Amino acid sequence: MYEIPVIPGDGIGPEIINEGKKVIESAAATENFNVEWKEYPYGAEHYLETGETLPESALKELSQYDAIYMGSVGDPRVEPGVLEKGILLKLRFYFDQYVNLRPVKLLPGVECPLREPGNIDFTVIRENTEDFYVGVGGRAKKGKTKNTLEIERKLYNLKFDLDIESDSDEIAYQLGVISEEGAKRVTKYAFDHAQKRKDDRVTAVDKANVLSDIYGFWRQKIEEISEEYPEIEHEFNYVDAATMWFVKNPEWYQTIVTPNMFGDIITDLGAMIQGGLGLAPGGNINPEGTSMFEPIHGSAPKHAGENKVNPIATIWAGALLLDHLGEQKAKKRIVKAISQVLEEGKIKTYDLGGNASTTKMGDAIAERVKNV
Repeated sequence: MYEIPVIPGDGIGPEIINEGKKVIESAAATENFNVEWKEYPYGAEHYLETGETLPESALKELSQYDAIYMGSVGDPRVEPGVLEKGILLKLRFYFDQYVNLRPVKLLPGVECPLREPGNIDFTVIRENTEDFYVGVGGRAKKGKTKNTLEIERKLYNLKFDLDIESDSDEIAYQLGVISEEGAKRVTKYAFDHAQKRKDDRVTAVDKANVLSDIYGFWRQKIEEISEEYPEIEHEFNYVDAATMWFVKNPEWYQTIVTPNMFGDIITDLGAMIQGGLGLAPGGNINPEGTSMFEPIHGSAPKHAGENKVNPIATIWAGALLLDHLGEQKAKKRIVKAISQVLEEGKIKTYDLGGNASTTKMGDAIAERVKNV
């Protein structure tokens, strides 16, 4: 028996989560295990009613679980960033979900915008808690300014005492941080993932030719970890070159490891070459703690209640959740069912060129799960 907490979120979140739950329940019944859901209300409506995003009591309660199933958050009635920082980033940092896992796979029957896409099947391992996403920075007016910036993590605590002297009218600054511990653990996860997939190459993406201190350090730690995996080749790509090669030769890539900011960028490009955001799942993973699984797209409030959006990213994220719980057979069933439904091409949502509803797509995959 698995009890799984669910945060449906905002906009289309509840609709796509319902389809994901439906498919997970179908896989569970077929593979002879049980799932119970525990729903949490956190999102725009809760924030507008109470003024709170995600309270400490909820975080402590969620820490009892191995995995969280997440819809999408975001609402035009709430100032941009409030829900994203107060829910998504709070969950990632609180549970030290230092790996963002993004499979990029072009499934049969899905139209790719590339002329000759080749075999697109790679994984982006994005470091999820460091880099410029530590969220420390500020502004300073002309003259002398003092500021103290602090970062508290389970991995470490940092404090920066800044003395700023400027003759500019005003400046803004942002600090990025990569630690030895953070870089090594995500790199090790990437090489272990490559071993599991039987990949023979890991590509590290950065911008060390310009930001040489922070990403030169990143490269050094990758070199150190790579020595533990002599059977796996490793290479380095600058992020601008990687975006070019994603389009020109995406079949080259197998496992990619990248710092937080560049991972955020290249995974959206990955989603497009695999057919669109509606097909793009993600996992925020702490291998020793509580992880969270969600689609990488937003809440699309303009489509809320229309029963038209593609639920596959959320369904696929549910498959990643089951894999994390140790139900590999159920995960494979779901991914295979998605692939078969898409390859047949009879049921397509609007983003795939059809007119099938969210519910109809979910029903088709849930039914196919039983017979793959």
